[in-house]
Amino acid sequence: MQTKAKITSKGQITIPRSVRRALGVQEGDNLVFEQTEKGFNVTPAREKSLFAKYRGIGNPGLASGRESVLNAIREIRGHEESE
Repeated sequence: MQTKAKITSKGQITIPRSVRRALGVQEGDNLVFEQTEKGFNVTPAREKSLFAKYRGIGNPGLASGRESVLNAIREIRGHEESE
């Protein structure tokens, strides 16, 4: 995909909708500009996982983390929990 944007006198640009959607960003999000040998890479600045807000949904009472999931599976299968 190739698209253009114009820089204003204040150094601002409007990021085209197709690029915002491809990056998964919206108003208020931050972007990281990283210089490479070929130019610049632009990536969303993520402070936490995109999926963090969904963690635990559908698992009421189950603590987060791998060990909690493994213990729940052992319990379902009738095995004792590991210490």
